Amino acid sequence: MIGILGGMGTQAGLDFCNKLAILNRGKIDQEYPLFILYNKSNIPGRPESIGVQTGNISNSKPIKKNKKKYQAVLNSLLKGCKLLQKNKCKFIVIPCNTAHYWYDDLKRKINIPIINMPQEVFKITKRTCKKNSKIGLLATEGTLKTGVYNKIFDKDYNLEFPTDNLQKNCVNKAIKFVKMGNVKLAEKAIRPAINYLVKQKCKKIILGCTELPIAIFAFKSFKNVKTSKVFLDPNLILAVSSMKKYKSKNVRTNQ
Repeated sequence: MIGILGGMGTQAGLDFCNKLAILNRGKIDQEYPLFILYNKSNIPGRPESIGVQTGNISNSKPIKKNKKKYQAVLNSLLKGCKLLQKNKCKFIVIPCNTAHYWYDDLKRKINIPIINMPQEVFKITKRTCKKNSKIGLLATEGTLKTGVYNKIFDKDYNLEFPTDNLQKNCVNKAIKFVKMGNVKLAEKAIRPAINYLVKQKCKKIILGCTELPIAIFAFKSFKNVKTSKVFLDPNLILAVSSMKKYKSKNVRTNQ
């Protein structure tokens, strides 16, 4: 059984589940994966709760308050993971890039595997891009400033980000629009940031916030997502990795 800790945001968690289902389209009901989605939407906001290790976050508070906020998110994530663990899930996925800032602490305190989404994206990048290539990253400010992707990618690739102005007026707005359910405005908002990274000659662009694939691919077929030569969709990559792990003999035993 796959344990899915969602709610960060809800649309992104549902997008992940939808991709799990589409990957198995055409099969009978019994051949679809067993999974539990815990849509834990009351987890405190991730971008505004970081800062323990990053003093340059735009909304940073004194260190003591930062630690409390960090711990509050960690405790909430732990409750979600423990519920999935208690319900006999064999492993956990978290379809939220920013939440992977807490990955190391979660991994130490949970007794079942947690698939690392940025690490899975890195594996795909290594298969498709030469070393030292420019790779674009569209993500929340929290994901960018905490280096969730940098610590995995920097040895092999040069990550490129939008300008501060594009981040504020395009990426942040697109993410907000998806959370509000206005996908058309999100798609329009994100385009200038994409165009900027293309002009920087990025070989691939990571959609490093799970709301962004919704903004870009919502009105296109699933085939467009799978065959995109520009975008790397972490939600789709995580879904594929989840299915591989799910199908392994040791995971399916006794389900």
